[in-house]
Amino acid sequence: MRVLITGGSGYIGRRLAASLAADQHEVISLSRRPETAPPQSGVRFIKWDARTAEGDWVNELAGAQGIVNLAGASIGKGRWTRQRMAQILSSRLSATSAIVEAINRTPADRRPSVLVNASGIDYYGNRGDELVTEESEPGDSFLARVSQQWEAAARQAQPLGVRVVLLRTALVFGRGALAFRLLTLPFRVFAGGPLGDGRQWFTWIHVDDHIGLYRLALENPQVSGPVNAVAPDVRRQREVAREIGRVLHRPAVVPAPTPLLRLVLGAQSHLLLDGRHAVPARARAAGYAFRFAGLHEALEDTLRAR
Repeated sequence: MRVLITGGSGYIGRRLAASLAADQHEVISLSRRPETAPPQSGVRFIKWDARTAEGDWVNELAGAQGIVNLAGASIGKGRWTRQRMAQILSSRLSATSAIVEAINRTPADRRPSVLVNASGIDYYGNRGDELVTEESEPGDSFLARVSQQWEAAARQAQPLGVRVVLLRTALVFGRGALAFRLLTLPFRVFAGGPLGDGRQWFTWIHVDDHIGLYRLALENPQVSGPVNAVAPDVRRQREVAREIGRVLHRPAVVPAPTPLLRLVLGAQSHLLLDGRHAVPARARAAGYAFRFAGLHEALEDTLRAR
């Protein structure tokens, strides 16, 4: 295949590009600053402007089999001011709209067959103890609304004859992943423990399985629509905290009270306090076998010294 990846110089993008290149696929990574991107074997970097369907990258789209859209401002960097929240939404919508417009301008017989668009498990909002599948209704939190609008923008490619897959991603366990480092940092300094009351369901996925699901979406023509990118072993957050402490040989008894998290983080505290018991129903139905289905095994692999 020839595959284009937007956001290809990021944490997930580089790992997906490496996986595809290792299997001799042609990989084109779209970047705002390709000249500063570290070189990567088997990957070509091309400049793109996420605000417009113009430039050399549009020509590369013709004859490509797939495009993966990972572009969007980080939800973890910087406090969620009104300006930052607007940027989180607009960066996703503008990039996705540019991709759809570029597909529209591509001759019908040369269009990619699939668009795999990133999304978030926060699509469902805070759901308490409800069991959440891809058929569940959306939530009404800020990130839920962002995910809904982002997915709606990607679905505009469907009338153009493109299969659209929406990967609703949980927190990624991986060495070097920013959110995972922040989650485990308190434990490393003997200050780890439950977040809030710790009863909220905590969804996660190992980076290897995250890449595996992107590959599934690209390569399996039967997969379309939303796919929950979550591991099967969903636990309450306090159980996750205990497991992190066990793997790191650290205590997990220092709580971060809900009022404190809301005071310090503001709206961003929803990232830590909201939960949903989401399951990977469509991934399992498509025959995907998780490499790291269990929480302990995933943490051992990610946290152990190399």
